[in-house]
Amino acid sequence: MTVNTDNESDPMTFRSSFSLLFLGCSTVLLLSACKNKNNDAAGQNGGGARQRTVMAEAYVVKPMPFAPVYTASGQLLANEAIEIHPEVAGRVTGIYFKEGSHVRKGQLLIQLNDADVLAQIAKLKAQRSLQQNTEQRQEQLLHIGGISRQDYEATQTDVKSVNADIAVAEANLDRLRILAPFDGIVGIRNISVGAIISPTTAIATLQQTHALKLDFTIPDQYHSYLKTGEKLRFYVDGMLDTLQGTISAMDPGADPATHTLRVRAVVPNESGQLSPGAFAHVVVPFASNNESILVPSQCIIPTTRDKQVALLRSGKVVMQTVITGDRTPSRVQIIEGLKAGDTILTTALMQVKPGLEVKLTKLQ
Repeated sequence: MTVNTDNESDPMTFRSSFSLLFLGCSTVLLLSACKNKNNDAAGQNGGGARQRTVMAEAYVVKPMPFAPVYTASGQLLANEAIEIHPEVAGRVTGIYFKEGSHVRKGQLLIQLNDADVLAQIAKLKAQRSLQQNTEQRQEQLLHIGGISRQDYEATQTDVKSVNADIAVAEANLDRLRILAPFDGIVGIRNISVGAIISPTTAIATLQQTHALKLDFTIPDQYHSYLKTGEKLRFYVDGMLDTLQGTISAMDPGADPATHTLRVRAVVPNESGQLSPGAFAHVVVPFASNNESILVPSQCIIPTTRDKQVALLRSGKVVMQTVITGDRTPSRVQIIEGLKAGDTILTTALMQVKPGLEVKLTKLQ
């Protein structure tokens, strides 16, 4: 029997030893990874626990006086303004105004050829005189039975018919005389004596400028703030003075397309310093409200659908939707959503969420 005395290891034994070593190392690595994961989770949980309370400053809502001011763009208009047109076609025989001059209501401005109408009126008046004489004679005959009542009444009808024809002719005569419908300043004329004009011919403009109208629009939400008789201020480009007007009228409803309301004010212009058509910057002061809710502007959190504030109740955050109104440089008016005595956060607004506990560091 031969005994093997060689010191080299058996291959099968080497492979088994290597497998056991690899398995041991893998186990150690796996345990280490699990430990690290557990440590990370614990660290995260610990961090979450530290984030449950946030330090912030807050503001206590209280009512205060507020008089909002709205700035609008407006236009100055003449108190009365027309384009002068003739009612009928005709030849101009006289022009009785000077361009750029002041004219009085009822003053003759333009005379059209009226010779044919005057001749017609003269003819009708002669016919009326004849019919009236006939009527008087027939009235005497009627009393003695020399004429029937039917013939007498027919003559009376003829007299009335001629009177009606004369009235029509005189109305046509009036259409040939163009009078000023109101006091005002007449503009540059576009015709000359001898011109044949028609109702489409613009002879000149007539504007009343001793007082002007100022028209502007405001959002319909301010409808309740304005009243007729209230004063407003405005200024015109190129003038240093701030002028004043009085609200005279408002449209009863808003434009459905723009949701704006047209407002008209009356502006005195006795000095003539203002011109119709000028652009005006209007400053409308609204009535003061002593119970307005104003909050610091940084408290408002805009979202995709609405605006919110972080309301503090029992030490926890409640996200409250609000409706805002006017603004000042540092505050925002709250129309709906808050009441006096509410506490809202002014800082740490990027960290807050519903239910978060808050520890106040400063309360205004």
